[in-house]
Amino acid sequence: MPEINTGHLDEQQVQLLAEMCILIDENDNKIGADTKKNCHLNENIDKGLLHRAFSVFLFNTENKLLIQQRSDAKITFPGCFTNSCCSHPLSNPGELEENNAIGVKRAAQRRLKAELGIPLEEAQSDGIWGEHEIDYILFLRKNVTLNPDPNEIKSYCYVSKEELKEMMKKAASGEIKLTPWFKIIVDTFLFKWWDNINHLSQFVDHEKIHRIIVANDTDPHSIKAWGRIPGLTPSSFHKPGELDREELLLFPSSFTSCPLLSSDAT
Repeated sequence: MPEINTGHLDEQQVQLLAEMCILIDENDNKIGADTKKNCHLNENIDKGLLHRAFSVFLFNTENKLLIQQRSDAKITFPGCFTNSCCSHPLSNPGELEENNAIGVKRAAQRRLKAELGIPLEEAQSDGIWGEHEIDYILFLRKNVTLNPDPNEIKSYCYVSKEELKEMMKKAASGEIKLTPWFKIIVDTFLFKWWDNINHLSQFVDHEKIHRIIVANDTDPHSIKAWGRIPGLTPSSFHKPGELDREELLLFPSSFTSCPLLSSDAT
């Protein structure tokens, strides 16, 4: 594996690079494990190294979506706006369990606690770095206690559909940056899911994997990945996801104001 100098990076974030991610084939079958660092190096991605991941979309009782701005300390996509929480299940017995995606759900609970300070009991059920993963998408709605970690999150707030569309315009004009997976999911599927937030079961399909690849060599934040979004029409985009609704969690609460939005947007 290539050696990368991490001396200039945040110490806490560098420690997280040693976490062991789950290596998978293109059909989401476990084939091994490797460090978070190795999984996110473009040199390894070009060789086909693929890992399992998840993205959480948290909504409140007004059906507003919680978004976060990644802290400037983050190694991948610092300062970028993204969905509520995204990370990777680890290669340990609890998070490797595949029945009903329970391992992924446990990993989501762990990261919701680490990033947003949500207690576990309330969450029951750039040229160097890149992404290449199969992503499980979890939708959640529930009142929770929040205590975000500033090393993980710079800012956060709820947005309506209209406010998110305005954010997308700002991203297109270069005023702000979005994580590539968030932009692709928003562009491709999110508003359809959002319109059917009370009837998401129609989209659930644990078997279908969508192959989603987009080439964009001009974007320094572009990623290469395969897609897994059950029940949805295959589409071309380079970060995938799996919509795994069922009895998953969904959260609302009050948040600090988002620097992109007026005070009444929180």
